[in-house]
Amino acid sequence: MSEQKNRLAEVAKLFAKLGAISFGGPAAHIAMMEKEVVKKRKWMTQEHFLDLIGATNLIPGPNSTEMAIHCGYIRAGKLGLWIAGICFIFPAVAITLIFAWFYKQYGSLPAVEPFLYGIKPAVIAIILDAVFHFGKKALKNWQLGCIGLFVIAAVLIGANVILIILIAGLTGILWFGKLSNSVKSIFPLILFQVQSTLASFSTTSLFLVFLKIGSVLFGSGYVLFGYLDSELVRNLGWITRQQLMDAVAVGQFTPGPVLSSAAFIGFQIDGIMGAVAATVGIFLPSFIFILILNPLIPKLRKSKIASAFLDSVNIASVAIMLAVTIQMGFTVLIDWKVWLIALLGIVSLLSLKNINSVWVIAGGVIIGYLLHLVG
Repeated sequence: MSEQKNRLAEVAKLFAKLGAISFGGPAAHIAMMEKEVVKKRKWMTQEHFLDLIGATNLIPGPNSTEMAIHCGYIRAGKLGLWIAGICFIFPAVAITLIFAWFYKQYGSLPAVEPFLYGIKPAVIAIILDAVFHFGKKALKNWQLGCIGLFVIAAVLIGANVILIILIAGLTGILWFGKLSNSVKSIFPLILFQVQSTLASFSTTSLFLVFLKIGSVLFGSGYVLFGYLDSELVRNLGWITRQQLMDAVAVGQFTPGPVLSSAAFIGFQIDGIMGAVAATVGIFLPSFIFILILNPLIPKLRKSKIASAFLDSVNIASVAIMLAVTIQMGFTVLIDWKVWLIALLGIVSLLSLKNINSVWVIAGGVIIGYLLHLVG
């Protein structure tokens, strides 16, 4: 076997393993990768690995998946890029599809409802915890705070989320470039871009929706659900908010990238073809962006314009997460039992710094089931 084939096999084996055991979100995934590719296998230096982490924040897409793609590219070239990404994504998608099938078959049965009852408030706790931690890093000055407040207001009145995050990035460039008059003319565009028309469904249109989202998805994978709420629930009406909440839970409860929830949602909408279309659509842009931009990353990281754009889309992403969580709260937090589960989840996440979110979901399932039994 040639050296290149050995490297490709090594990449495939490593990232398939990581995809199957990496619980805990992007930060945990990246920490596991660092141990494997820097400390254990010495594929690159610590400094190079840190450069790649910084680079993933300058392009759309899920950070941990993009780190896997970067590592595969460095170790085994362009083919390694594809193999690393696919192997990292596949275990999560396969497990998610099992959950999706059971959910579609039995999700509305009384025997399942007691378990789902406690998952939703646990998910709200997890997202609020992410908002808290991401917000501390993203809120660097009062100008970004203003952008965040406008984004929250825009989401709550029904503005298109993808348009919001793109204009937020442009606003940051203009504002930090001291073109404040231009900024004043931008926010009204955000607030009045409300979409209310339903689109006809096809597998191609489903693919294009997820491709569009994958092309502009800055920030954590949690932000995905803000986009999906805007596109699939409020704008297109292809799924309900309850289905979206359950997709959030499945994404948390399974290993690997949280964006594998796209497979769950696609399956609910259009079976296995919908799952394939949604999965390919949401992840494809990450492969393409890294393939094209990898040589340009050092220059991008030094660009003041790119930094201003990144700061603004980061705060917008956090604001979207918070706004969507508020909307979910109105749907989910309907009695004292779900409030209790949500509060216990928040306390656990804030007090136990290293707790894995999968345990919060599991705790929500158990407590929700017990509380549901007592009536």
